[in-house]
Amino acid sequence: MHLIKSKRGEMMITACVLLMIGMFIFAFVLKTYPVFKEGQQLNTYAAELCRVAEISGRVGDETTEKEKKLNQTMHISPQIVWSKTGKVQLNQGIDVTCSLTENIGLFGGMGSFPVTLRGHATGQSEVYWKDD
Repeated sequence: MHLIKSKRGEMMITACVLLMIGMFIFAFVLKTYPVFKEGQQLNTYAAELCRVAEISGRVGDETTEKEKKLNQTMHISPQIVWSKTGKVQLNQGIDVTCSLTENIGLFGGMGSFPVTLRGHATGQSEVYWKDD
């Protein structure tokens, strides 16, 4: 009867449970951190593409070339949507949205779910196009 009321060893069980919870949290952070990092990369990707469009005053060969270089250096290949294509007149707005789908999951394929990441940038053309 005296042994049932004893609370000796209770701390060991609590410590094991807390350690297990801590390991799950650590595994979750390790699995989701790369997704947040890739989201930041998408914002940088979009900003650099938009800057090229601002300087050249159009969405065309220059932006396509920059896209290829960014794909090689950042090791990502997002889907890109422009608000305009072709020549963009001085002070007109240019928007670009880059999107990429990543999977987040802890235990291989089990519990994995896709997340769509988006990077967005806005700018204005710095080129005056003279009509012929």
